Amino acid sequence: MTATRIDGKSFAEHLRTQVAEGVLQLRASLGVKPGLAVVLVGADPASEIYVKNKHKSTLEVGMESFEHRLPADTSEDTLLALVDKLNGDDAVNGILVQLPLPKHIDETKVINRISPEKDVDGFHILNSGKLATGQTDGMVPCTPLGCLLLLKEYAGGLAGKNAVVLGRSNIVGKPMAALLLGESCTVTIAHSKTKDLPALCRTADILVAAVGRPEMVKKDWVKEGAVVIDVGINRLPPEREGQKGRVVGDVAFDEVAEVASAITPVPGGVGPMTIAVLLYNTLKATCQKHNVPFTL
Repeated sequence: MTATRIDGKSFAEHLRTQVAEGVLQLRASLGVKPGLAVVLVGADPASEIYVKNKHKSTLEVGMESFEHRLPADTSEDTLLALVDKLNGDDAVNGILVQLPLPKHIDETKVINRISPEKDVDGFHILNSGKLATGQTDGMVPCTPLGCLLLLKEYAGGLAGKNAVVLGRSNIVGKPMAALLLGESCTVTIAHSKTKDLPALCRTADILVAAVGRPEMVKKDWVKEGAVVIDVGINRLPPEREGQKGRVVGDVAFDEVAEVASAITPVPGGVGPMTIAVLLYNTLKATCQKHNVPFTL
């Protein structure tokens, strides 16, 4: 068996096109232009790239983009004051504070200061609770929701399937499990203390890997015909001095592709979906604010 390569880049482009059409409809019917505010504290190189890409993508779908770049020594009170200001700004429909934050700032406090209706990252405790209890009006974290959209496209009906989620983070693992439960999957969350992890993974019709360990999932961990979603992004050591190391996922792609029915590559799989879903969430937040049906 040779697995279907799940083209997250193409799917994300399609989703962004749908979002752009939704933005046009909002502007035509209500004169409303969705606005996304992104806050970056410090100059983490990876975060700089993410913020730049988010800004570009926001403008491309016809939304307003508001960037706030603060120095790394910004106080927690100053950041919270900015969040309060954005919460009260009618031009801002979505707020994203780029993580990680400097160590002197309490990330949980900042996340929960964002208005839940503008929390397009889906990390606020209220949105987490809505997801856990099956309510659909809350914001859902971007990466897990992107994974679910890919699964619906490539795995067919999800109801009744066995799903294993490797990783229990609040950002991916736990919300991913909740989403799969909402689709009537039988879900197991695995982690570093799980006994006989390979055997457990082999029970999965759907395997989602989000552990941050390069190529940990091998061929003999995967059930024949399973759909494998690789959330990991890991850079290997460079082969030669002065070069950048190769980027790989948590799954050994080439060998797992021999047994899986479908698999996401790294890069080009889950990654492009994250920003596309961020824009999707911003449009959803805008529609909810103006009591307009959200139908994407």
